[in-house]
Amino acid sequence: MGYLPKVARIAPHMWEEPCISGTKGSGAVFFSGCTLRCVFCQNYEISAKNFGKVISINQLAKELEKLENMGVHNINLVSPTPYVDAIIEAFEIYRPNIPIVYNCSGYEKVETLKKLEGYIDIYLPDFKYSDNDLAKKYSCADNYVEITTNAIKEMLRQTGKPEFDSQGIMRKGTIIRHLLLPNHVKNSIGVIDILRDNFDDYLLSLMGQYIPCGKATETEKLSRTVTKREYKKVEDYVIECGIDGFTQELSSADEKYIPNWNYK
Repeated sequence: MGYLPKVARIAPHMWEEPCISGTKGSGAVFFSGCTLRCVFCQNYEISAKNFGKVISINQLAKELEKLENMGVHNINLVSPTPYVDAIIEAFEIYRPNIPIVYNCSGYEKVETLKKLEGYIDIYLPDFKYSDNDLAKKYSCADNYVEITTNAIKEMLRQTGKPEFDSQGIMRKGTIIRHLLLPNHVKNSIGVIDILRDNFDDYLLSLMGQYIPCGKATETEKLSRTVTKREYKKVEDYVIECGIDGFTQELSSADEKYIPNWNYK
């Protein structure tokens, strides 16, 4: 990716966790590119194929202000990592007076995250794998567990304990997302163990929205949605471990929740 931001969509977004989207939506900026190459990515068109439109830093700053003026609860930077320096420049031009959400893969350099200290209020990383071989196979990622663990430790250092306003909207904190993959309950149980043993002061978002996208239909074990039995087994383990957070209805596994990539 280049230095200037490449974006696929800028608009209020209603389909994040309840404390992020609330009733007015989250002001989402969907950037092109990603630090991972997940074969099953629901945003494959923009994450791997790099669909999007290059805009100036001044234009990005104006778009952030427009979103804020729409009344959204926060600014939601989705897969922003390739453009961190440009985003920081945009904040120097216009700094929104609402929380900034860094919605990322979790596979981040600590050095990158340290640049963001003081700019980001809420981190929303994924933790996809408990097995480095699986991460390499499905996301082209080396040393996934170690890199993601260290990155999330830095996020938690910056945000501290989750904080909410009187309406239950998050003002500060870290929510760690985990997407359950079909035929990979063991992987999910392993992820829960890593979260339990390594982190404090976070919320877990256990996601069941998986549908075969990208190249997933060509991958035998990823070519279907998650079953109720699979999801229930992982959900029960989360409860057993005493981890607080969110669960997701399996009805969310629907293409209608994937945004329309139209440059707007």
